[in-house]
Amino acid sequence: MFDVGFLAGKTTWLIFVLRCIFIHLAYPSMPKFLLLVLAFLGCFSATATPAPAPVRVGIAGLTHAHVHVLLGRAQRGDVVIVGIAEPNRDLAQRLTKQYGLSMKLVYPTLEEMLVKTKPQAVTAFTSIYDHLAVVQACAPRGVHVMVEKPLAVSVDHARQMAALATKNHIHLLTNYETSWYGTNQRAYELVTQQKTVGDIRKIVVHDGHQGPKAINVNPEFLEWLTDPVQNGGGALIDFGCYGADLMTWLMEGQRPESVTAVTQHLQPQVYPRVDDEATIVLTYPHAQGIIQASWNWPYSRKDLEIYGQTGAVFALDSRQLRVRPTEKSAPQELTIAAPPAPHDEPFAYLAAVVRGDIPEDKLSALDTNLIVVEILDAARQSAKEGKTVYLSK
Repeated sequence: MFDVGFLAGKTTWLIFVLRCIFIHLAYPSMPKFLLLVLAFLGCFSATATPAPAPVRVGIAGLTHAHVHVLLGRAQRGDVVIVGIAEPNRDLAQRLTKQYGLSMKLVYPTLEEMLVKTKPQAVTAFTSIYDHLAVVQACAPRGVHVMVEKPLAVSVDHARQMAALATKNHIHLLTNYETSWYGTNQRAYELVTQQKTVGDIRKIVVHDGHQGPKAINVNPEFLEWLTDPVQNGGGALIDFGCYGADLMTWLMEGQRPESVTAVTQHLQPQVYPRVDDEATIVLTYPHAQGIIQASWNWPYSRKDLEIYGQTGAVFALDSRQLRVRPTEKSAPQELTIAAPPAPHDEPFAYLAAVVRGDIPEDKLSALDTNLIVVEILDAARQSAKEGKTVYLSK
């Protein structure tokens, strides 16, 4: 007789027996061996692993414009919004109406939302300064956290957040738009794994747009984005973080030896309290990084240039990649597809990490983003003091 001893669980056994009876009654002359095989195959199909339940996600704050990505994303069945913590009632009503959500989801405080909705993870769309408070509320409850870039407003905040995450065994992730660019992922493979252009010698990252005022960000976002305490700075923080994240990733987690930064107020009448132009130079033992962060570009850009010993790789945007392996090689213009799910966007990724389906990606991981904040802190100090800051080993 066919051995079905490996079928696990009482439910599986019951399904198997019932299918045997059903098939025997329907086909009494069927050979026993064939009957058992068909019953087993049907049992295997009936007990196939169901789709995982969506991860319960809470939202901390609605002032960050990136919250629209979560509120407006296509329903993929991977996450469900169970609560929103937002004290600004008018803002909450405006956004829930825009996306067809119920105001019953909205709570005036994060603590109340956590207690009443019990999310598995919280996404923070607050000011950067408030990221620490979000982790302080979530970590002791075992609730995972994803913050919008950068991780924290200062090294002090970042270290407090890291200690809470480690103590309470939660994932603490940082979301960057550029983490989900297929071009960046392909550039990483070409440069660090395939060594297409030899060892890295220089990385140049350009990030920014015409400025938050010029592109008409919502007033609640503009208020804290241009506040030196709530955001930690202006363009240096807002867009410098992208380059610091990508460089730390491409340099395999190395901390730079030194950080030199220059900031300017090219639009002082618009941004009187924070910089709107920043250039950051990072030095490594055998390479250099240049980050150009600006609220003065004539158009929005997030592009990356990697120069090796023999050639270069340019990620021009999320889809277009230019590869020139050697001086004598003609540039190859490639169109790169989006990364496969769940690495194609932040909230599918968050759900997969929380469920334990995939490991954390280095771009969003805590160890990388502690270095990012250290770079930004040093850049802010360098710009203020007008001198190079050397990082301790």
